[in-house]
Amino acid sequence: MSANNDSIGKTITVTVLLCVVCSVIVSAAAVLLKPMQVANKDQDRKSNILKAAGIADANKSVDELFAQITTKYVDLETGKFTTEVPAKYDAKKAAKDPVLGKALTKDADIASIKYQAKVMPVYMVETDGKLEKVILPVHGYGLWSTLYGFLALEGDLNTVVGFGFYSHAETPGLGGEVDNPNWKALWPGKVVYPEGSMEPALGLVKGAVDASNPNAKHQVDGLAGATLTANGVTNLVQFWMGSNGYAPFLANLKAGGA
Repeated sequence: MSANNDSIGKTITVTVLLCVVCSVIVSAAAVLLKPMQVANKDQDRKSNILKAAGIADANKSVDELFAQITTKYVDLETGKFTTEVPAKYDAKKAAKDPVLGKALTKDADIASIKYQAKVMPVYMVETDGKLEKVILPVHGYGLWSTLYGFLALEGDLNTVVGFGFYSHAETPGLGGEVDNPNWKALWPGKVVYPEGSMEPALGLVKGAVDASNPNAKHQVDGLAGATLTANGVTNLVQFWMGSNGYAPFLANLKAGGA
């Protein structure tokens, strides 16, 4: 009997059945957990937008706090709001879509992202019809990875409220210092554009910012030992705040349009 049980045929049959059962279990778990994963991803997105905007209240949930934020979509080419976006629009996926996205030229692609969505979501905080803050999604390549984050501006559309990344794979202790609360605390109050210009001047410097420098308001301390990540952060900020990013939209908004 034991010889029969140890036959090659029975061994293969048991192995196949075990694989099928495991596959069914894994597939079922993936399907059943999908809604939870989507919900968690949405909560994380909202949470990071709120953090960039400096909106916090321990007594309220993420959804309650996010209720004060309005999501709109901007056509980057015209710099104007648009409602012509597919349901459940995903800008990251749209970037590589032949209709919804576009390939960037080497000269324009200072953020090293290769492709860009034609329409981007923006998040507005308004009180009694007055714009208080706008939160802008940004991303660009560092040393090892693409960094994804949000840059929040005051209602003047020039002064930084907050800045942070929610996804990257930079080196812990070096480029990974973009997650350091002390470094992120250097951004609020910084100014994106020089007076009378829509060409972004905001960026990182090597070492610490010299407070006596007339350009100090446009400068943030660099990341020690992480020059390429620091350059990547500067490049992505200047790309997204420039003419190929949100500058046309912000100019329209300042003029009372968009």
